[in-house]
Amino acid sequence: MSVTTLRPRTAVARPSRWGRLARAVADALVLAQRHLRHIPRNPELLVFATIQPVMFVVLFRYVFGGAINVTGTTYVNYLMPGIFVQTVTFGAMMTGIGLAQDVHQGLVDRFRSLPMARSAVLTGRILADMVLNAFVVAVMLAVGLLVGFRPQAGVGGWIGGLALLLAVSFTFSWIAATIGLSVRTVEAVQSAGFIWLFPVTFVSSAFVPTSTMPAWLRVVAEHQPFTITVNAARGFFLRGSAGAEGWQALAWCLALLAVFIPLAIAAYRRRTAA
Repeated sequence: MSVTTLRPRTAVARPSRWGRLARAVADALVLAQRHLRHIPRNPELLVFATIQPVMFVVLFRYVFGGAINVTGTTYVNYLMPGIFVQTVTFGAMMTGIGLAQDVHQGLVDRFRSLPMARSAVLTGRILADMVLNAFVVAVMLAVGLLVGFRPQAGVGGWIGGLALLLAVSFTFSWIAATIGLSVRTVEAVQSAGFIWLFPVTFVSSAFVPTSTMPAWLRVVAEHQPFTITVNAARGFFLRGSAGAEGWQALAWCLALLAVFIPLAIAAYRRRTAA
């Protein structure tokens, strides 16, 4: 007679909340590194990411700048903080285009078949695009210095200004992710991503003082988040402090994130469930 010995099962401990968070962060960093490694293989991406803001600088500095009067500083000092904010918002739209391409090429499905956090697909792409945005801002800063930009900020102002630009890049990347995962074709994402940005950026204080606008348009321009963010960036780079507008810009970023992070996650689930 044989005796069968039953061994008790060893319970597999589920990872803690902090363990899951650490894994999600690690997976996001891996995917971000993957996206960044592909940039040198596609140098056109860097070229086109920098050409457009450089063209805006040249156009407004040397063509329109002579006809625009600002008080308290030179026009190029007035212009460049607006260019910085415009650069990161336009650059953030690449998140939506990149996600749409990943979905159509089946890359997202391959990622989902791997033992990795599902959120890493979104956050990894956003982190990579934020790094790219930081590089383009550095290029634009060099261009600005060449054309006469002379910021007066100290260390604190620089830290505040750069932190604001990163916050704007992060915020608009989630907006772009929502668009990229909600629209069916890559071409439509490109149109939907930029068609609303142009009026938002131009009906603002980015390029001209709002006091030059008609009264009805000035009300819109002065109370929209892009103007508040640009004014905060000017405060940081030119005066070293943004005052109340810095907090208002942060509040706008948090409010937009509260809306678009859930929308992006919901759109991602719909696309990957199809």
